[in-house]
Amino acid sequence: MNRFRHIFLFVFCFAFQMANGQSQADSVLKKHKIAVFSPIYLDSAFSGKYYRYGKNFPRFTLQGIGFVQGAMIAIDSFQIPNCQIETFFYDSKSDSLSIQKLIESDVLNDIEMIIASVKDKELNLLSKFSLKKKIPLISATFPNDGGITQNPFFVILNSTLKTHCEAIFSYLLQSHANENIIHVRKTGSQENRIANYFQNINKPDNKSLLNIKTITLDSNYFKIINALDSTRLNIIISGSMDENFAVEICKTLKTCIPKYSLQLIGMPNWEGFGAFSRKNKSELSEFPIYYTSPYYNNKTDLFSKSIQTAYLKSYKGTPIESVYRGFESMYVFSRFLNEGQSLSEINLEKINLFSNFKIAPIKLNRQSDQVDYFENKHLFFLKKQNGITSRGW
Repeated sequence: MNRFRHIFLFVFCFAFQMANGQSQADSVLKKHKIAVFSPIYLDSAFSGKYYRYGKNFPRFTLQGIGFVQGAMIAIDSFQIPNCQIETFFYDSKSDSLSIQKLIESDVLNDIEMIIASVKDKELNLLSKFSLKKKIPLISATFPNDGGITQNPFFVILNSTLKTHCEAIFSYLLQSHANENIIHVRKTGSQENRIANYFQNINKPDNKSLLNIKTITLDSNYFKIINALDSTRLNIIISGSMDENFAVEICKTLKTCIPKYSLQLIGMPNWEGFGAFSRKNKSELSEFPIYYTSPYYNNKTDLFSKSIQTAYLKSYKGTPIESVYRGFESMYVFSRFLNEGQSLSEINLEKINLFSNFKIAPIKLNRQSDQVDYFENKHLFFLKKQNGITSRGW
């Protein structure tokens, strides 16, 4: 039990340094300080000095721990020449050392960049701090702006739902404008938001760019069959993030094969639906679904293999997805910081890894020059079939 306690204390109480050319004088080195926030739930994992979970990590801590482990591997394994980076790791779910307390105690005053795997309240607190200090806040995993506006130092890597809808529409407009396009949805506020995104994108000047049929399905899912066309490719956009709805749509469409040519495009969170996973081996796993994602890594490149080797050596296992995201965030943006770019001129082309981040300014008010935040606009179109994810197109 003490072994786990020591690991956690090491990670969160000490700074990690990344440096090359140690024999050189300090004046030659560029020096930077980065803070990394991730939900580890240390206060929940320990009762006093005793670790609650024996030899295991509780599942609710795994994603946050993985993100930190990935960032640590990036620091340790891929150093920046003539650069010294001190990285401070913080548990975003700590009660004893909360983000609010860290800000009030001035502990973060010398930090030059924040990389965060947080959401909601924690993200808003860090955003206010980044704006006050005029330092970049890299939101690495939360696919939402969290209501944050007018912060030109805030960067969203996990693209918002609106951006996903824009990418889907752009793909259809460029490649399938003459096909039978059907938008299916259920009743709900989130579904209304998705429908509004597509409607606004499709009618920039009150004139439709694409002929998109919209069908609301709350019980009789076979209504969709009446909208299919046996002479054309039928592209069905499922405008809902509800897993039960996704399952019913797939069940219905599966009965239409091979009479109809079909392509089903879901929402970005479909990637994690159990009905389409390899472990589940359900009747739907063989039905191909398509979706957009800012992240895709087939894990066969040299960087990924290096991560796997380093992870096996340090943690005696196989890295989960959040490890790669922590690694990528630290690798790319520590180099961005060292190059001295500003967000207004950000260009990651030479330092991108797996995701090919394309960061663009977002102005929510078209009549204003105010940048509300920056967002990653590069998305992959992915295909999942038989539990295997691959590039769709």
